[in-house]
Formats: sequence, C-alpha cells, structure tokens
Amino acid sequence: MDEKIIVTHVGALKAKYGASGWKQINAAVKALIAADKKRGLASKLVALDSPTAMKAYGGKAVTNSGEARQVKAAIDAIDAKTAPEYILILGAADVVPHVELNNPVFSTGDGDPDEFVPSDLPYACDAGYSKKIEDFLGPTRVVGRLPDIAGSKDPAYLIGLLKTAVAWKQGSRNDYVSYLGMTAAVWKGSTAMSLDRTFGSNTDLQLVPPKGPQWPVPFLSRRSHFINCHGAPSDPQFYGQQGSNYPVSHMASYINGKITEGTVCAAECCYGAELYNPTAANGQMGIGQTYLGSKAYAYFGSTTVAYGPADGNGSADLICQFFLRRILSGASSGRSALEARQQFAQSSPNLDPSDIKTIGQFILLGDPSVTPVASEAVKEVPQAKNVVYFALTEQVQRTERRQQLRARGKQILDTVSYAIRRPQAKPKPSLKKQLETLARKAGFTASGVLTFGIKQPAQKKALFGKAFAAKLLDPGEFHIVYGKTKEKHERVSSDVLIVARTIGGKVASVRQLYARSKRQ
Repeated sequence: MDEKIIVTHVGALKAKYGASGWKQINAAVKALIAADKKRGLASKLVALDSPTAMKAYGGKAVTNSGEARQVKAAIDAIDAKTAPEYILILGAADVVPHVELNNPVFSTGDGDPDEFVPSDLPYACDAGYSKKIEDFLGPTRVVGRLPDIAGSKDPAYLIGLLKTAVAWKQGSRNDYVSYLGMTAAVWKGSTAMSLDRTFGSNTDLQLVPPKGPQWPVPFLSRRSHFINCHGAPSDPQFYGQQGSNYPVSHMASYINGKITEGTVCAAECCYGAELYNPTAANGQMGIGQTYLGSKAYAYFGSTTVAYGPADGNGSADLICQFFLRRILSGASSGRSALEARQQFAQSSPNLDPSDIKTIGQFILLGDPSVTPVASEAVKEVPQAKNVVYFALTEQVQRTERRQQLRARGKQILDTVSYAIRRPQAKPKPSLKKQLETLARKAGFTASGVLTFGIKQPAQKKALFGKAFAAKLLDPGEFHIVYGKTKEKHERVSSDVLIVARTIGGKVASVRQLYARSKRQ
C-alpha cells in the first residue's frame, strides 16, 4: 500500500535543472523513500507527467505543467486508487502549480487587491476542480509542499530540503513550548491572546517596534515561531507597526542559517508563504523558503493578503493557532494543517467572506509526514520485542485517524453555511449609511460595499428533526465595507475591513479586520 505519495512534474524539473540536475534530485527522493521505509512508512514517487505512472492509478498524465486542472485531476486519481495518508508536492508553483482560486473579497480601487488566491487547498479535497474556495471548505487529505526555488537553475536548495526530510528527528513537547512570538505593536492584544491559547502564556511577546529585526540567538533558536506582522508581495522582509512607523521586523537575509533545525513557524503575515522568483527581490528568496532552507520542519503561511482583528482573535489568528496547537499535541505537520483547516471551517456557524479567503490562502511548506513532537499516545504503546508489531500499531492508528478526518471533512461540507457573493446586490440606502458610519468609527472613509448572501447546504436541515429545522434562522447577508484609512503611508495597503452581518435588514454583528500587508 502506498502510504505516502510524492508527486511532481519530472519534465518541468528537467527543464529547470537539466538531466544531471534531475538525476541528483531523483537520488535525494530515493534516499527519502528509503528513510521513510525505515520509519515504517511506504513512500512512492509518482511522475504526474508520466502516462505509464498515471495509468496505474487510472488517471491521465499531465501534459502541461502549468495547468492546475490537469494536476488536480491526476492527484484525485491517485487518491481514489490508493488513499495515501500523505501527499507531498515536490516543487514550487513553476513545477506543480497552485490552483488560482477566486478571492471572494477582491475589489478594485481601495479594497482587497488579490483577484486570485494561489492555493494548495484543492489538492487536499475530494471535490473536483473548481476556482471557488467555497467548493473546498471540507478538506479530507493530508498535503504539504517541498518547494524548489522559482526560476532557479541550481537544484541544491531542493536537494537540501529533501535531506532535511530524510534526517528529521522528533523532539519532546518541552522542546517546542518555548517560542518566538513576534507582533506588530498595534496588534499586541490579538497576538497576546493567540500566544495564551497556543502556549499557555504571552509573557515573552516581542513588539515591533521597539524590537527586531536582528533577533538574538536565544530567540531565533527557539523551535516554535508565531509571527503576526505585515508582509508584502515578493518581499523577503516582514514589518511591524506603531502609528505611522513601519520598521522591519524579520529579514530573510538575517535569519538565513540562524534557525534551529526542527523549527516550526506559523506566520499570519500577508504573502508570508508566497513562492516568488527571487529575481523580483534582488535575488533574495522569501522568509518561508528561508526557514525551510535553514532546516525548519514546517512553515504555515498565506500566499496573499491575510486578515485578523487588532485586539481579539479571528481569521488568520485562529488558523495559525490551530496549526501550532496540533503540532504541540504530536500531530504530523500535514495532519496539523488539515485539522487546522477543518477546525477553522467549523469555527463559525456562518463563514463570512474573509473566513473563506483565509481557509484558501494558508498552505503548508514542508514534508507533511514530519512529526516534530513525539506523540504522548505513541509513547503509551508498549515497546514490545516484536518491532514489526509496534510499527503496525502506529500504522493502524494513523489509518484510523485518516478515516475520521475524511468523515469530518465530508460532514463539514454537509453542514457549514458560507457567504456567496452577489455582485449586483446593493444595501438599502439606510443600511448603507449605517455601514458608512461604522467605517468612520473604525477610522476610515468607506469607498465601497460588497454584498453577500449566505448559503445553507440542503443536507443541513435533513440532519435535524422537523421542529428544530423550523427554528433555523434566516441567515441574512454579509456586507464588506472597504476604503482608505485616515493614516496615509505610501507603502501601506488599505488595511481595514468592516464585516457586517445583517438579518432582516438590520445589523446583527460587526467585525473589524486589519490586513497583515504592506504595499511595495
């Protein structure tokens, strides 16, 4: 049985690195497969562009390495045939593309600038190819990506990541409870709450400014990193904020080689997991890829503009918390990402547009089978003389977990209600005036309003008896108010959204969200 499938486009790798480069990469992959076997994990490389390989799974070969629809179909065929417990995507987006999903909160002018959300979420879902994030709210698969460098001609970086995946070792929970918790000073309240919920304490929270970006070794060497700062497209730096001051908080060039092997990072920052071509940043790769190149085991981040409140928790805060908490509990990085997505999808009875974008934009960089923290459950299994029996016990546990996670993903699709954009709809004048007032109180002038209906799955009512189903409320509508802040800065994006839910034309709830981004 294939328990871990490594998928890539061999033709694309050969085009980048030549036959010699591919030979080196293939040797490193074989070393990973051998290391996995010693751990009791049956791994296999599948060339998505090989007709012979794909025929064995009842699928078609990918003829265009840039065509996400073909890649999605090929991975679906592999999953349908063998139901692997891990899917490892090998290569950056110029080898195995992200799926470009439609951003539900995109708007021209002063609104969200991302028309599309590059995502690996569809590869983690049973649903067929689509560009709608809402079709993928019930993920069922454990997926991660080991990216090479976009546009590179040297395979050394990717080979280095594969060597890290070969040599990884588990630590104890105590190795990961000390953290580097970094935040833009204006989001102190939100990040403190996140650290409390993740690590049980926020006493070591680092504010930027005044701290950073040349973090002392005692901070950088900690194996858990939680970062809530600004990010920007094709930018190898993160930024803090205090008023109109936006100092650098984290630099790829500085941290390179200073990260402790085995580090796990969750970054809320906009574009924090963007796999851009380093030529766009004077040859410097992004922070996420720098972490991996420094032998971090996992990096969980966003490919686009991400959102969260200043003082409470929501959106990017929550999904990053969920990921790190699962890591600390002894889950593999891939299972941690899947469970974080599932928990986030169930965190609200009605997912608003920013929630939908959040679940689509966060991806896992790293081998999904790597388990940084030793599970307490595994420790309780007796170390019998029969080593095969012990390995089988772990395998059975893993398979049963996958069955539960698949069932949970399907249940989410059957029960979650979510926002659906209504491009032609406009709020009534009285409601529009009320929403604009909310925007002014939040410190910005409204430039526009996006209106969304709320779709409830047909299966939802079927889960309840008639009496209870009759009590299900009219879900109402969501409205996104966007515009420019009073505080102006040439490198800062429109950073505030008001997300209001209305029922019967009246405002029932309001969320104020801030973009974790900066303009170039």
